[in-house]
Amino acid sequence: MRMVMMAGVGAAMLLAGCQDKAMDVGTPVAGGERATAMLRTASGADVGRATAMAVAGGVRFTIDGMGMPAGTHGAHVHTVGRCDAPDFTTAGGHWNPTAMKHGSMNPQGPHEGDMPNLIVGTDGRGTLGVTIPGATMAGLMDADGSAIVIHAGPDDLMTDPAGNSGGRIACGVLTAG
Repeated sequence: MRMVMMAGVGAAMLLAGCQDKAMDVGTPVAGGERATAMLRTASGADVGRATAMAVAGGVRFTIDGMGMPAGTHGAHVHTVGRCDAPDFTTAGGHWNPTAMKHGSMNPQGPHEGDMPNLIVGTDGRGTLGVTIPGATMAGLMDADGSAIVIHAGPDDLMTDPAGNSGGRIACGVLTAG
C-alpha cells in the first residue's frame, strides 16, 4: 500500500516504541518545506485546516476538521490552488503526477492525491493523517499550486475519477509557510 495512515491506535503503538515498519510515517526533514490550507465551505465558513510537510521519503498530510457534517468523507489533494465557490471545480482533478487510476483499492492506482476517508463525528470534528511515499513538495507546490478538497460522501477507494465521493463541500488552497 502506497499510503500509510497513523490513527489513534497506531499513534499509541508508535508512542509505546513499536518498531512495526507499517506504522512508520516518515521523519520530518530538517528545514523541510511546509504548506497549510484553511478549509472553507462554499459560504466561506471555516471548517478546518490541512497541512502538508516534507518527510523522509514523501509528504505527510494532516487534516483537522471542525464544523463539518458527521459521516465519512472523501479527502483528496487537487491539482490547482483555487477554491472558487460554489462547487470548487476550479481546484481541478486529483493530483496525479504518476498517471495512475483512482484509489488505493484499485489495482491500477492510486493517484498521489488520494487519501483515506476523513471520518467526522457527531460533534463535527475529524482528523486524518497520511504519508504519501514518493510525493514531493516541489511537485505539490508547482506553478498553479494545489488544494485540499473534502467531498460530501465516502470515497470507495476504487472508482475513477473520485471514488464516487459526491460533491465538493470544503476546499482550501495550500500555501507555503
